[in-house]
Amino acid sequence: MKFVDEAIVNIFAGKGGNGCMSFRREKYIPKGGPDGGDGGRGGSVILRADESLNTLSDYRYQEAYRAQGGEGGKGRQCSGKAGEDFFMVVPVGTCAYDDSTQELIGELTAHEEELVVAKGGRGGLGNVHFKSSTNRAPRQTVPGTPGEERSLRLELNVIADVGLLGFPNAGKSTLIRAVSGAQPKVANYPFTTLAPNLGVVGLDNHRSFVIADIPGLIEGAAMGAGLGIRFLKHLMRTRILLHIVDMLPYEGDPAEQAVAIASELALFSPTLAEHPRFLVLNKMDLVPEEERESRKQAVIDALGWEGPVYSISAINREGTQPLVFDLMDVIEEFRENLEDEDFAEDQLERLRLIQDEGRDSILRAAALKRAQGQELVGDDDDDWDDDEFDVEVSYVRD
Repeated sequence: MKFVDEAIVNIFAGKGGNGCMSFRREKYIPKGGPDGGDGGRGGSVILRADESLNTLSDYRYQEAYRAQGGEGGKGRQCSGKAGEDFFMVVPVGTCAYDDSTQELIGELTAHEEELVVAKGGRGGLGNVHFKSSTNRAPRQTVPGTPGEERSLRLELNVIADVGLLGFPNAGKSTLIRAVSGAQPKVANYPFTTLAPNLGVVGLDNHRSFVIADIPGLIEGAAMGAGLGIRFLKHLMRTRILLHIVDMLPYEGDPAEQAVAIASELALFSPTLAEHPRFLVLNKMDLVPEEERESRKQAVIDALGWEGPVYSISAINREGTQPLVFDLMDVIEEFRENLEDEDFAEDQLERLRLIQDEGRDSILRAAALKRAQGQELVGDDDDDWDDDEFDVEVSYVRD
């Protein structure tokens, strides 16, 4: 299944109906006076969130969506029928942007929440509104106003409880295969993963969480190097980050690579860099036993790390069980805290801040690339709309 995380559509709200010019004409009632009714309002275009959806694929190929216009007014002071609103059903977590101004219109964060993205026009006034003692046969009416029109960008970042962060070939895909039913491609060369993969980690008693395998980052990712901008933005909607460090890389030092990734994350979004994060030292089975503790301590010292540290071998599934159970405990605590309105509002504000910081990083990277005569993959000019980077989703329990 393809996970389409962005779509650009043109939306048109309905025009308001025109006011009616009419005069009362009944037997035995001469000069009945004006009785033209008002036009009906135009229909609006409204987004409605549905938790059963997880893709924007419905809006990938149809470009235009229109709400119904209002009917014109009628005689006997009858108002025209209002136009029907047009509802666009989208997944929970969808952000709506005006594509021409890049302004965030709003975000849908709950099931059945609604957001008006294009307001219908007002109905016009009939001539009954213009009668007076000096104007007993008014022939003035007011036409209905046009509905709003805009190019709308719908954006749905990958929503997962856990996001994997690390250099290419650090073992992220191997880890997600080891702890979930997802089957991403695994090979003995860098950049094996070119699109994010999602998997469901199932534990005992029907406990589960979603983990996202984000393609590897390189130095300079926050400024557009490689495909870092596209991949970094997928981390924005994860709750916990797993920083995967290859303890026996083909080249380079594990501690230096760990610092480089942490720096790229902070450059992209300082708020995202403060997300809860676990340090996972992978491929420890390949490190000589007498060197393991020293290499581990070197990474911890280089990062100034004070959080949880896990030494694992993803390919052998060594050390993965304590890791996933600890993740589950943290995620369940987070879910319980979301029932507190103040905590939920604080998390929503943090998400908005991360999105703003990420957008600023993208614009800076785009400006730098243009100055160098290059194009940025994920820049606003190409609308982040490359089909080859659709996300493969595997919702499979062990």
